[in-house]
Amino acid sequence: MNKENIFIREAEEKDIPEIISMIKELAKYEKLLHKVKISEENVKNVAFGNNKFVEILIAEFQQKVCGQVIFFKNFSTFVGKPGYYIEDLYVKPDYRGKGIGKTLLNEVIKRAKEKNFGRVEWAVLDWNVSAIEFYKNRGAFPLNEWIIFRLEEDKF
Repeated sequence: MNKENIFIREAEEKDIPEIISMIKELAKYEKLLHKVKISEENVKNVAFGNNKFVEILIAEFQQKVCGQVIFFKNFSTFVGKPGYYIEDLYVKPDYRGKGIGKTLLNEVIKRAKEKNFGRVEWAVLDWNVSAIEFYKNRGAFPLNEWIIFRLEEDKF
């Protein structure tokens, strides 16, 4: 692996089709493709519009888009500081094992540290053993005593 071949950059509007493609690839891997409803307009509004609240970093390896991380600010009342919540961290299968996921994760952590945030959090499916090991190797730990609840819009 040559880390000099990994380049992390801010996503641009021209990346929207690739961003959506990677979201769908991740959803397919997670067996949740049937849940994906995102559109180019959605991404444009939340990542590039006037009310932008999502950040997206794109990973390139040898000048080819190979992964992304999508994250946004949250707040911990216990810590009294903002943090980041990572919604998606994805590396295309052909590029795994090259340090790209680690580089993306470390960039989010670096940004949180620079802003004096209190934590970085994310969810991982319990059957995704390789992802769980990847995160544990970085020093992250599961919050097994917490159960994530979700209320979807059809129940609003």
